[in-house]
Amino acid sequence: MTDTALAPPKSFSPFSGLMSGTVGPVIVVVCVIIAIWYVAAVALNAAFQQDTYERAGRDDVPFTEFVADTLAQERPKLPAPHQVAVELWNTTVEKKITSKRSLIHHSTITLSSTLLGFFIGTSLGILLAIGIVHSGVLEKSLMPWVISSQTIPILAIAPMIIVVLGNIGVTGLLPKALISTYLSFFPVTVGMVKGLRSPEVIHMDLMHTYSATRIQTFWKLRLPYAVPYLFTSMKIGMAASLVGAIIGELPTGAVAGLGARLLAGSYYGQTIQIWSALFMAAFLAGSLVALIGLMEKLTLKRMGLSR
Repeated sequence: MTDTALAPPKSFSPFSGLMSGTVGPVIVVVCVIIAIWYVAAVALNAAFQQDTYERAGRDDVPFTEFVADTLAQERPKLPAPHQVAVELWNTTVEKKITSKRSLIHHSTITLSSTLLGFFIGTSLGILLAIGIVHSGVLEKSLMPWVISSQTIPILAIAPMIIVVLGNIGVTGLLPKALISTYLSFFPVTVGMVKGLRSPEVIHMDLMHTYSATRIQTFWKLRLPYAVPYLFTSMKIGMAASLVGAIIGELPTGAVAGLGARLLAGSYYGQTIQIWSALFMAAFLAGSLVALIGLMEKLTLKRMGLSR
């Protein structure tokens, strides 16, 4: 008999099974981040809490009470995770959607600018990519400008767009959407150019052999090859579009939207409000990117390209 036959069966533990997948490592990383966050919150808020005790004439505060008070300040330098969680619960579940303190209300306003800017940016990016791939003149004239456009800080452009459009009577949703467009069209343009040029030479030669026109080659060969690149670019563009919508709300003095929520929190020192708005923005971006990922999976499966 071999040693393998004599060896006892390996024991299976729930922990090893959990860590063998993706859920376990993610949970471990999240727990480590939360632990570091709590330590950082205590360290950053300790000075103010100590000053509070000194002004109250308390010198012999137990360490546990000191830590608890540090993590329960009304306006901390760094809010604790549970404070942000409570604020998120109070401003989403406990508040009506129509309330000006509801994060869902502010999220819908930012979402409208994000989606409009993303739609315009994606459409513009696809059109530019098609022109660049099929025209050498457009490639030489447009591509350098497309690349150089992203070297200008969006914080410098956003107020200019708001002011110029405001002077000609364009206000409201469109100026913020154009800022989202500015950030979202670039990854779509670059990704689509790469995708439309991804067909192999032998396949392009085959289309020439069949005497296919440029339009036929585009629909039958280039576009199917570019679809995976398009969805990847759209994920990046969606996240960039949300950033643009939030930035667009800052110079307008908007009273609604996640950007306005961040601005109001910074004015009044409401750090818990700022962090809750940031987490809501992250959740919104993750949901939108996940939705695009689902669309990608269904589309590629329909095309027979999914693994």
